[in-house]
Amino acid sequence: MLIVRYGIGAVMVLGGLVMLIISPSGLGVEGFAMAVGGGLSVLLINFLFRLGVEGDREREQEDRARDYFDEHGVWPDEDDQAKGRKWVLPAGVKTYEQKEADRREREE
Repeated sequence: MLIVRYGIGAVMVLGGLVMLIISPSGLGVEGFAMAVGGGLSVLLINFLFRLGVEGDREREQEDRARDYFDEHGVWPDEDDQAKGRKWVLPAGVKTYEQKEADRREREE
């Protein structure tokens, strides 16, 4: 598959270089420009197509993640993080529950 994707464009560019080497006058330069331009355009078209296909894959992964979120209420990659997450508060900071417990102790 790589030969079809990139080999055709590479052979065209190589053919242009050969034309320039064989006939460095007018015909060789024109053949070089034609072959290299065509080869580079084939390579660019293949690259852009691959880029578009990759975007479709990312879109499908995002759709699957959204479906998972609809079923479970969390994103797929948050499951592992949520179980092991432990909050650490700075020194001297109390949560609402700790403040309420302190207030109840003072009232008793």
